[in-house]
Amino acid sequence: MSAKTGALGARQQRLTSYLDRLAETSGHADRAVPLKLYCTGLLLPGERKSVEPMAARLAPDNVRRMHQSLHHVVAEGGWSDEALLGCTRNYTLAAMTKSGPVVAWIVDDTGLPKKGTHSVGVARQYCGQTGKQDNCQIAVSLSVATCNASLPMAYRLYLPEAWANDAERRQQAGIPKEVLFQTKLEIALGQIRQALADGVPQGTVLGDPAYSNDTGFRQAVAGLQLSYVLGAQSSTTVWPPGIEPLSAPPYSGRGRPANRLRRDADHAPVSAKQLALNLPAKAWKTVMWREGSRHPLRSRFAAVRIRAAHRDHKLRQPRELEWLLIEWPRGESEPTKYWMSNLAESIRFRALVGLAKQRWIIERDYQELKQELGLGHFEGRGWRGFHHHATLSIAAYGFLVAERCRFSPSARSGHLGLSAPQLPPGFLPRGSHPSGKT
Repeated sequence: MSAKTGALGARQQRLTSYLDRLAETSGHADRAVPLKLYCTGLLLPGERKSVEPMAARLAPDNVRRMHQSLHHVVAEGGWSDEALLGCTRNYTLAAMTKSGPVVAWIVDDTGLPKKGTHSVGVARQYCGQTGKQDNCQIAVSLSVATCNASLPMAYRLYLPEAWANDAERRQQAGIPKEVLFQTKLEIALGQIRQALADGVPQGTVLGDPAYSNDTGFRQAVAGLQLSYVLGAQSSTTVWPPGIEPLSAPPYSGRGRPANRLRRDADHAPVSAKQLALNLPAKAWKTVMWREGSRHPLRSRFAAVRIRAAHRDHKLRQPRELEWLLIEWPRGESEPTKYWMSNLAESIRFRALVGLAKQRWIIERDYQELKQELGLGHFEGRGWRGFHHHATLSIAAYGFLVAERCRFSPSARSGHLGLSAPQLPPGFLPRGSHPSGKT
């Protein structure tokens, strides 16, 4: 037996063991086999990872029966997404943390373009995949990350108010009664609280400006005794170093004593951009935060201690000091990125930059989940099917992440050496490429 054959056999054994562990969370023996087959179908080569083409790859001699089995387990099976994601997380984290500890929890939302209007949660809203307002579904996720790998550990559909308040559409999509309208930030906070309750190794919470712009989100994260580095907009108002809002005026002896902070025309906060443009040249330092695929990644940064100013004139005490981190690459006419962080004042400058940049590790996750594992390929319209398909896509991806961390950095969906029967002659599933590739 060659070394390659032995390696493939060992990988197949690990996959079989992993799928058995996942199946144990399904809650019913009848679900075990189709659940394992569904995950296997996601890992096999193929352009489309919806039920029909996967059924054809898995059972070319009996596509109809396999289709029914796969469709039932994903669209109607009463198994727990949370339990299966927890099993995936535990398995994958064991491999991820062999080379280093958890450093971050990353909140994000991802858009899945849709042409129709009946799929659960679909609405015209900003879609990151297309970069514009588009017809899409949006899911909020929380990922756990080491310095070298990451994995979504929670995934929940954002339900627009128009859907949440429409009884007929709720019934048609099978939306549970307990699911009410929540903002994306509220969903993300719920995921963070659940991760704490589950005992997941803690990391600094990272996110884009959509999460930092809400002062309440930052305060809630800090209230959970978690650190954060969250992207901010250039228009964010702050009190520059050494400057604070004015205290309440002395009591005049008439009426109620004033107790709120003040500002006036001569004493007011500034925007993050204005502060950045006024920093001296010596405040900017070139930092290399990690090695890229072709060359080291570096840029110019400045970090200053500030107090957030948003609506603090309604407060009695100034907000806590925190970091404002600013990136201004050479050759750019103005700073390009901003972050706010409650990390300790003593943190090393390079470590602060590294955490700010760590958020982009999940871009690879979603690229592969969508392109290789069919995250957005589910063709059903219901709440349960949407989440079951996503959960199994993440479960399949978890195996790939673990394989990369343990043995093979190049492990990819469709390149695991898994055997698959030939497709039936002339088979062309719905949604496939016109050339006939699936």
